[in-house]
Amino acid sequence: MNYIIYDLEATCWEGNTMNREQETIEIGAILLNRFGEELGSYNRFIKPILHPYLSPYCKQLTSISQDNVNRAKTFPNVIDEFKDWGNMFDEDYFLCSWGNFDKVIFERDCALHQLDDDWCAFHIDLKKQYQRLRKLNKPIGLKKAVEREGFDFDGLHHRGISDAENLTKIFLKHIDAWDFGGA
Repeated sequence: MNYIIYDLEATCWEGNTMNREQETIEIGAILLNRFGEELGSYNRFIKPILHPYLSPYCKQLTSISQDNVNRAKTFPNVIDEFKDWGNMFDEDYFLCSWGNFDKVIFERDCALHQLDDDWCAFHIDLKKQYQRLRKLNKPIGLKKAVEREGFDFDGLHHRGISDAENLTKIFLKHIDAWDFGGA
């Protein structure tokens, strides 16, 4: 069993975005084996096709530049590489993210590019489980949770790889507490 602790960054705009479909622009991930040993890390930018130009808000929030996404491959190429990197064809795995947003965006991107999304089914929402684990009245953000657990938040917040690395700290601290049965 492997655990893929991951975070996505997506196209975004300030204010009401109901009429704009978001697309993944970065995948950051850490691959752990069932003992919590790190097997590798993954970080790729993705070129969006619906809204190829990042909004000023998105560039400021994520620190991802237009050049980063212009030079990147499109979702179908990157996601095949990601699944291969995560040994999803050869090993049992769980995708673990802070919230359900990342799973939804993966599924939307698969639909947009007419790709199979069955591989997304093995997903755990660590944010929801953390709320139950810590008996919180409402969910909290990743940065606040990292600091609440006594860790420094390393790297840049709202960057896929930094958020994945920080989420890994929480995951490992509570590795025996996560519920994978209801996935």
